[in-house]
Amino acid sequence: MSAAPSTARGRLPRQIPFIIGNEGCERFSFYGMRNILTPFLITSLLLHLPEAQRPGAAKDVFHSFVIGVYFFPLLGGWLADRFFGKYHTVLWMSLVYCLGHLCLALFEHDPTGFYIGLGLIALGAGGIKPLVASFVGDQFDSANKHLAKPVFDAFYWIINFGSFFASLLAPMFLRHFGAAVAFGIPGALMLAATFVLWLGRHRYVMVPPSPPDPDAFSRVLRTALLSQAPRQGPAQARPGLWLAGAGVLAAVAALAMTPALGVVIALCLAIVALIGGVGGGAWLQLERARGRHPDAAVDGARNVLRVLVIFALTTPFFSLFDQKASTWVLQGNAMAAPAWFHPAQMQALNPLLVMLLIPFNNLVLFPLLRRRGSEPTALRKMTAGIAFAGLAWIVVGGYQLLLDDGQALSIVWQVLPYLLLTFGEVLVSATGPEFAYSQAPASMKGVMMSFWYLATTIGNLWVLIANAAVRDQAVTGHIASTGLSVDAFQMFFFAAFALLAALAFGAYARRYCEVDNYRAA
Repeated sequence: MSAAPSTARGRLPRQIPFIIGNEGCERFSFYGMRNILTPFLITSLLLHLPEAQRPGAAKDVFHSFVIGVYFFPLLGGWLADRFFGKYHTVLWMSLVYCLGHLCLALFEHDPTGFYIGLGLIALGAGGIKPLVASFVGDQFDSANKHLAKPVFDAFYWIINFGSFFASLLAPMFLRHFGAAVAFGIPGALMLAATFVLWLGRHRYVMVPPSPPDPDAFSRVLRTALLSQAPRQGPAQARPGLWLAGAGVLAAVAALAMTPALGVVIALCLAIVALIGGVGGGAWLQLERARGRHPDAAVDGARNVLRVLVIFALTTPFFSLFDQKASTWVLQGNAMAAPAWFHPAQMQALNPLLVMLLIPFNNLVLFPLLRRRGSEPTALRKMTAGIAFAGLAWIVVGGYQLLLDDGQALSIVWQVLPYLLLTFGEVLVSATGPEFAYSQAPASMKGVMMSFWYLATTIGNLWVLIANAAVRDQAVTGHIASTGLSVDAFQMFFFAAFALLAALAFGAYARRYCEVDNYRAA
């Protein structure tokens, strides 16, 4: 292990400010371009489409981009864990990230160049996403791990500090200076983020990549799937292998439907089928790996699979959360607002509220709950967070009913759903990375964080599928029979989706036993 100069026991590592400074600049960069993407597409790059089709096309581009951002953590986590380590992977992916921003600034009128830029940003942002948070965790050991939780909160706070100013200023840059400047400034911030990370290079604890491990997670799963039950023939009692095979066939079927579904939806459905089939099949036969692998490896694999269920149940939350930058902006366009105010600027409320709610929760709400005998564990927080997201969408659905009836509404009314959604966010998104890190075996830190971010990919997949469904005349005819507009129906649908997920999450969490996988001092 390459380590920084030793840190006094129980003291905050001196290298943490470099990582947090890097994250603040990077988040300004990312949210600066992300939060103006939908309005830019509608008013510039998609002008060749009929006006009625532009909002739907913009939402498809936006959520496809977000899917890419949260899919590429799988690649970044794998490269870091197996080859380059977290620091070097983050540094090199950051340079790809900077190149993507340059493409956005240079090709504002060229769809091909612009979409290449989005792809590079998705690769760079996604590639570093699982690693920065786990890199923070690497700076702690058992002597000062009690400081990790507040640092992860500070880490999430600085993300929202950057996001707040990006959300507030980027729409102004777009309106007053044009797309080249509006996309160029986030690029400059990303270059600054890379420089800040590089400055701390001699201080970091650098956990080396894991060597080939005969008892790695994937090898344990393969052994479990292929092993025969004791005293049975080669063709007998392999339900897990049959389930894994069904997952593979379902993935192939999804890819075969690419012409009808589109590349993004087909690929995401294939990933869901593979993970579900192989993971579920291995779970059924995992005990067969004992004897061929140490008990610790088998128990670790079982724990990873249990955590993946937790992640899967958070996907409805992310399907709601990311639509604040698409569906909620489009709803804001139909609301009354001052001439100087752009509806996309309402997104600045989200990080501002996060910066207020995190200290409020830690200093007021959580201590109050503890004094009353209710410990706010990570899984309890996440259960409540998913439910609050569902409540937020009930509110925006109510607003949509009023707008559909021709009533005028001020955009100020969006403050309430933003408050509900953001409260849900700090309970889910601020809790999830630390939870994922703490539950992961040492050899799976980066990949486990990648699976956490993959939950956002799947959440945005549900949005794309819902958007595709409402283009079908049979579906829209059924919606019309309810007396609701398509927009209102989708809002209430997503609200119900989240509330049902919260119930399922809470039921599963009651049976989940947390573990502690921080490294020893």
